[in-house]
Amino acid sequence: MKTGLIEVTGGKVWYKIVGEDKKNTPLLVLHGGPGIPHDYLEDLEILADERPVIFYDQLGCGNSDKPNDKSLWQTAHYVEELYRIRQSLELKNVHILGQSWGTMLAVEYMATKNPTGIKSLILSGPALSISRWIKDQRTYLKELPEELQKCITECEKNKDFKSEKYQKAIDVYYHKHVCQMSPWPECLNRSLSKMNPEIYEHMCGPSEFTVSGTLKSFERAEDLKNIKIPVLYTCGRYDEAAPGSTEYYKNLTPRAEMVIFEDASHEHHLEKKEEFIKVVRAFLQKIK
Repeated sequence: MKTGLIEVTGGKVWYKIVGEDKKNTPLLVLHGGPGIPHDYLEDLEILADERPVIFYDQLGCGNSDKPNDKSLWQTAHYVEELYRIRQSLELKNVHILGQSWGTMLAVEYMATKNPTGIKSLILSGPALSISRWIKDQRTYLKELPEELQKCITECEKNKDFKSEKYQKAIDVYYHKHVCQMSPWPECLNRSLSKMNPEIYEHMCGPSEFTVSGTLKSFERAEDLKNIKIPVLYTCGRYDEAAPGSTEYYKNLTPRAEMVIFEDASHEHHLEKKEEFIKVVRAFLQKIK
């Protein structure tokens, strides 16, 4: 295992390479959030028996520098950061796996940089159209008990996002659509303990279903037709990234395939770890 720091605009970004000596095309992992570091994706290290697997904590969270500059918390900054990481680590050819917000970053990178050397994309729990994302979450909310729906509606109306009753209500939602494991795995709790809530709130908002930050106008579905490389979409049956929306993205992408993990949600890579690793490994082996 190798770790290091890479200078980017605003500070230094921490990275880790597992399986550096392996000869197959590396896999670069983009974590979600925004502002939730890589720890919850560390089980992907298993794939380092065949290829280098590279993790990094985006600026502002985890092991990376945490500058006090909200102007940095923009999609464009993280695209440039990704460009700089590829350049610094000399990743001429690479597979990219993005999870949640990481799928947005991956597609934005493809759309704005038109990069070469990307062998494939794995988009896990994709959020490529915020309008669809919000619609899906609002549908899920209607399935909660009536008293929880009422609590969420009232708290949002009053912008009472920090109240105990609001937090308890959204916790029910999170345990159905974010991670159904009980208790949540240590790696996920570790990521959450190291997250930067300021980035999350600035870019996303107060919760997964109330998007009021800089990502509220993110719409890249129509750009998927321009991605000509192989793409694997994954989601859980009860994923925030709803199967219907994930299939919609898959159908817009020329060389795409899709896998739905049953009895799982947004963190299906943890809930169905062995199955997820098997699917990703098989996909990567087809491409080398």
